[in-house]
Amino acid sequence: MNANTSPLPAGVPSGTPGHYTPHEKRDRILAIVGASSGNLVEWFDFYVYAFTAIYFAHAFFPKGDPTVQLLNTAGVFAAGFLMRPIGGWLFGRIADRKGRKTAMMISVLMMCGGSLAIACMPTYETIGVLAPALLLAARLFQGLSVGGEYGTSATYMSEVALRGQRGFYASFQYVTLIGGQLLAVLVVAVLEQTLSDQQMHDWGWRIPFAAGAATAVIAFYLRRSLAETARSDQLDRKESGSMRELFKRHTRSFLIVLGFTAGGSLAFYTYTTYMQKYLVLSVGMDKKVASTVMTAALFVYMCMQPLFGALSDRIGRRTSMLWFGILGMLGTWPILSALKGVQSPYAAFGLIILAMAIVSLYTSIGGLIKAEMFPPEIRALGVGLSYAIGNAIFGGSAEYVALSLKSAGMESAFYVYVSVMCGFAFLVCFLMPDLRKHGHLNEVH
Repeated sequence: MNANTSPLPAGVPSGTPGHYTPHEKRDRILAIVGASSGNLVEWFDFYVYAFTAIYFAHAFFPKGDPTVQLLNTAGVFAAGFLMRPIGGWLFGRIADRKGRKTAMMISVLMMCGGSLAIACMPTYETIGVLAPALLLAARLFQGLSVGGEYGTSATYMSEVALRGQRGFYASFQYVTLIGGQLLAVLVVAVLEQTLSDQQMHDWGWRIPFAAGAATAVIAFYLRRSLAETARSDQLDRKESGSMRELFKRHTRSFLIVLGFTAGGSLAFYTYTTYMQKYLVLSVGMDKKVASTVMTAALFVYMCMQPLFGALSDRIGRRTSMLWFGILGMLGTWPILSALKGVQSPYAAFGLIILAMAIVSLYTSIGGLIKAEMFPPEIRALGVGLSYAIGNAIFGGSAEYVALSLKSAGMESAFYVYVSVMCGFAFLVCFLMPDLRKHGHLNEVH
């Protein structure tokens, strides 16, 4: 039996490698839809913070100029990423020992709790310094949740993806991840058109957090209906979810994933979460115009993922990653520099789409590559922990580093930083095997 054809609904025959019955295809596609819907809710809840920070920064950090306030909220955003390695380890171990489905259900409930807490949280004016402390605690809780979400959902979706089309189907993890961002931007944009600027600053920013908590409950019930992909003989073994097993036999794979995740995550967060603030603070664009531009750009970016995922099925995962590294290294400075000088929102949109196309070479297959690098008994742990560490250090700090360099009058140094890390990802991918021949998802058990 193929490693990724383990039990979907009972009674559905396992397909031979590359061949599936119509019934099995349908059930696998439905499993991907079910898992990805929960993924969308998780990331919507997490990204709402980034897109509403402009409106609630003063409520928790009342002193200083707008850039300093945003710097403080970006610091809390980055702190949430510091919990991701713990979440990657904890939920990876749960997923490898108790099942992918169990881990995904727990993570979405934790995200619900964090969002509900922020929606109801009193401000600095009401409870003083306890307000930013509670905000930090809620973000740490959400960071733990989303740290576990990525590894378990990437593992699950890679294991149910149809062989020969894994790049295409597994890309829907980032379709829903970006969809969560897009939905967050869209909700904020609708609120901006509905409420006055003062209302958004006073209480309007709470609405997306409350909505996120409610939809997380729905996602929990959707995930309850999912079938488990890990076979019973892979669970509760001595080596299942074991850190010792991971570093004893798969250290090289772990370091390769960590290396390209560093560059990929930094580029991803630069052109998605930070880009809205870059358009406002550096380009000088109106807040509402910037939100509109980012909404349109994220929609196109979301639609790109299956295309680039299908491309990887034809040219190979390693080749896609090499192209991401070299184009990211050579294109970052020109794109960010050109953005700073644009006058037209249409020109800004075009440049952002160009950058997102480059990043799509990584994001469309990022979770799949990681899953292919590890065997099933430590797959969720290997995927989740390596991603979480690279993401916490480089992705989560992207806004903070960018705003710090801007405050110091050295904004162009951030362009260099992103370029260098993309170049590093390019070098790391030279060490990657051809996953079409040597990937662990190809193993027959």
